Formats: sequence, structure tokens, C-alpha cells
Amino acid sequence: MSAEPGGGPAPSVLTLVRGRADRLRNLMRGLARQTMPPRECVIAWMQPEPAADLPDPGCPVRHLHVPGAALPLAAARNRAAEAAAADLLVFLDVDCIPGPTLVAAYAAAAAAARGLFLGEVLYLPDGAIAGGVVDPAALDRVGRPHPARPPVPESGSRPEPDPGQLWGLSFALAASAWRAVGGMDEAYSGYGGEETDFAARLAATGLPTFWVAGARAYHQHHPVHVPPLQHFAPILANAARFRARHGRWCMTYWLDQFRAAGLIDWDSDAAAIRLIRPPTRHEIAAALRPDALFS
Repeated sequence: MSAEPGGGPAPSVLTLVRGRADRLRNLMRGLARQTMPPRECVIAWMQPEPAADLPDPGCPVRHLHVPGAALPLAAARNRAAEAAAADLLVFLDVDCIPGPTLVAAYAAAAAAARGLFLGEVLYLPDGAIAGGVVDPAALDRVGRPHPARPPVPESGSRPEPDPGQLWGLSFALAASAWRAVGGMDEAYSGYGGEETDFAARLAATGLPTFWVAGARAYHQHHPVHVPPLQHFAPILANAARFRARHGRWCMTYWLDQFRAAGLIDWDSDAAAIRLIRPPTRHEIAAALRPDALFS
């Protein structure tokens, strides 16, 4: 098992894919440039067949098929974690390109402490990557941090008191910590909530959360809906499931946007969400923002 001086054993890198094969190829090219190659790349395909002509990521690749008409995000992460061989799991969204030190930074953080580890993600404008050429220095110049995220430390790691800072784009944790809470709850269907629920259950076991320096990734641009009306029904259902378990709401930013649009009656003290009406097809189309970096 490979290791970097000052770090721990090489982790497994896990990603989920439905479509977006061009994004996956850039992710794999980023893995090939790591200062510490991962032990393996595990790809959970939420589609019948893997994409063709994938580049060499500089490590073994394992392919899994995860069925499900709705996006089976929790199930796909669970199947990938179950298949992974390493003791440290690095989850990377298919839209993300790992910076050259991402794997080494997560490995070093996990060697120093038990925890849920979060890395910085810079959001790229449209056209930042041309022809599959991944230049981290150029991406550093044009990438922008999400305005809702705190800055990462300049070196090492920094405790994060809010485990809800876990977003699914880039994070790492020990496989034993994953198994201790049974992975992600597959009753969360479609988009939203399963990551926040997972982080809350991890925190309940006493596992701390950390921001990690050097674990930078670059989010490849795609049009976003503001608000995410295309996921309206699963967001409502998953938010209600989260509140029933934890006694508080998640995805409140999006729920506020739905309320402002006149679609729901809800506030942070409400016991339930009252549906006024679902969004129309016209409203969903009008919410698409081709040039927006952030949702």
C-alpha cells in the first residue's frame, strides 16, 4: 500500500456518475497528477453501462452498477464504500477535479486525527477547461470559493463546529466511521438531505469535523437552477424526513426560496411543510441560470 512521507496509507477515491462522462474524464486526469496516487478509484455508475474511453487515473479502477430511476445517491455512496479496499475513503463529486495534493492532504489529516474531513472547492466559470487540459495554476486563478463556505486553513487542519458544513462535493473519513453509522440513509430519495443527515449521525458518535488545507478541488461549470425547482418534490420529502429524525430542518436556504416563490407555507419553527402548489414547467425552466457559479 503506497503512502506519502508524513501522511497515512493511500485512500480509495470514490465517485458517482450518471451521464457527465466528460466531467469524469477530467476527474480521472486530476487523479493521475496526484502527488500521492490513490490506492484505487471506485466508480459507482447510476446508469446501465460505464462510459467508454476513460483515461488512466494512475491507479486501479473499480466499476459498480447501482440501479435506480431516481438519483440513488445514498445507495451509490454506500455501494462504493462497501467495495472500497482502503481504510480511508475520499468522496469526490463527478463534477470535481482534484488538485494535485488533494489525496495527500486528506491522508495526512486522517493520519493525525479521527474525523470527518472537508476540503476546499473552487467553482469554475464556463470555458475554464478546454479540450481536457487540466492546469491547476490556471484553475486557481479563475476559480471562486462558494460565498457560504468558510475559508480553509493555510496549513494542517482546523476544527469545524458545524458538521452540517458537509457538502457532498469533497470529503473524507475512515471506512470504520462510515460503517459505525451504517453509511448513508437510503430512504432519502433523489436530491438533497442525505449528506446533512449523515453528518449529524456521525457527530452524534463523537466524531469531530475538520477543514483540511491542501485538499482543493475544482468544480466544473454546469448550468444551475436558482432555486432548484427541478428537485422540488424530493427536497420537500427529504427535509421532512430529516426533521422527523433530528427535530430541526435542513436545506432551509432552499425552503426559504420555495416559500418566497409562493410554493410552500413554512418557517423554521413549523412542524411540517404545507404545500401550496408545485412549480410549473415554465417556472422550472425560468429558474435555470446558465452562467451562475453557485446554486
